Amino acid sequence: MKTPHILILTLVAATIAASVPSGAQEGRPLRTLPQGTYACALPGDANGDATTPMESEGFRIVPGSGYRDAEGVRGLYLLRGTEVIFTSGPKKGQRFERLGNNTLRRLNADGSKSRLSCIRLGGTS
Repeated sequence: MKTPHILILTLVAATIAASVPSGAQEGRPLRTLPQGTYACALPGDANGDATTPMESEGFRIVPGSGYRDAEGVRGLYLLRGTEVIFTSGPKKGQRFERLGNNTLRRLNADGSKSRLSCIRLGGTS
């Protein structure tokens, strides 16, 4: 018969395993984005500015896999590999491809790349 300590540890391990998101169980680590403000813009053209800022699309990454939109409304995101999926809040359903530590490119509903890019401007201050 198992001792009470082993039984408790077994129950705790089973509970933790059941609560881990399926992506992590399949070897796809879940990570978080660097915290800070992300400014979004569309590319410009040769006759004008290099970019067209889209201030309403900007957001701030905050602790706990969270974000705040330009109005300060909070939501959550999931980073799986290079794909960022906003899972709740005002950006729910939006998907981005992570192009580097500080750059995201929005994806269209069909998975193709849109023209909108978001760049992290600063750290956690």
